[in-house]
Amino acid sequence: MAKKKSKRSQSRVSFRKRYQGRVRESDLTRQFVSGDSETLADAVKNERVSGKGNLTRKRTVAGVDAQTPMSSDVTESNDSPLISGRVIRAHGLSNNVLADDGRRFDCSIRQVLKSLSIEGRGTVVAGDRVRFRAETATTGMIEFVAPRHGIISRQSRGQQHIIAANVDHLLIVTSAAEPTLKPSLVDRFLLSAEQCGLNPVIVINKCDLVDTATLQPILGVYASLGYRVLLTSADKGTNIEYLRELLKGKQTALSGQSGVGKSSLLNAVQPGLGLAVATVSRDNQKGRHTTTTSTLIPLCGTGAGAVFDTPGIRQFQLWDITAEEVAGLMPDLRPHVGACRYANCLHLSEDDCGVKNAVADGRIDARRYDSYCHLLEDDLLLERA
Repeated sequence: MAKKKSKRSQSRVSFRKRYQGRVRESDLTRQFVSGDSETLADAVKNERVSGKGNLTRKRTVAGVDAQTPMSSDVTESNDSPLISGRVIRAHGLSNNVLADDGRRFDCSIRQVLKSLSIEGRGTVVAGDRVRFRAETATTGMIEFVAPRHGIISRQSRGQQHIIAANVDHLLIVTSAAEPTLKPSLVDRFLLSAEQCGLNPVIVINKCDLVDTATLQPILGVYASLGYRVLLTSADKGTNIEYLRELLKGKQTALSGQSGVGKSSLLNAVQPGLGLAVATVSRDNQKGRHTTTTSTLIPLCGTGAGAVFDTPGIRQFQLWDITAEEVAGLMPDLRPHVGACRYANCLHLSEDDCGVKNAVADGRIDARRYDSYCHLLEDDLLLERA
């Protein structure tokens, strides 16, 4: 007896709204009122209320598993096997993928992956683990995208903008001068790291431009909260060797505003990298955008790790964090939340607030509390209005 062919894996998956097919007829009532009896007699009777066929946004797709698309659960339709790799750079329709064997491919994305409605993710971003099929020696087609962890994202025009995926550590890069240090922006990155479960390290670059004694108060606050703080100078080589050791064996993202020297630090960590850098504008002390899209850069050497060079950000709007969650994500405010009179206290103008009392007693740094208030009042509560 001939052996039965194994069925291809099938999954019931959602499609994006823009891929919906034809719509139902919506003029039956109008035809009834107009008395067009012949047309009504020919109308399809007992039309289903639920979607069917082209009317539904759910389709059965062979070889695609929405939960674990990395699994090898598809019968090969071509002779060429699937190759595993990670996305180095995703820009428009072009995706630069580094295969596990060291080859590089410019890959497009399988149409069904563009159509799948997967919550909280774009189609492909830098850092994604993918499986693709080689079409030529340098091009390919991405067939599967593995589930993500360690996602760094921000809000952009009311939608999630994923900066990097599969991140192990987050280096929050700021500068002591040119541009000046912005603790409020650092606090926003710390909140995002707390939410994503990432280990943040605060890097203050260009420390050669100021007297480091002036930085001690802010350094003391972050150090008392358990955050690691590193003073560096890409020009003078200060703590570059320590930074190189910190990056070993990890997939690390460098985030911060434009002009703080993220690309300069990477050029110092790995000489010959040749990333573009630019000077800060003398008129407004703001950096110029030299990095336009997130790029994953494998470092040289065995177990050297890889780093994400991300675009500079002048404003970092939090994604998927509500006003009620912010205090719980700040380690200095968190212990005092339970002392508030009201369970839904936002620690702004409420009576008998444990957080405000802790600020008044000096148990919470006043600058950190001001940063908390500005975040809620300028961003999160403003969105509700």
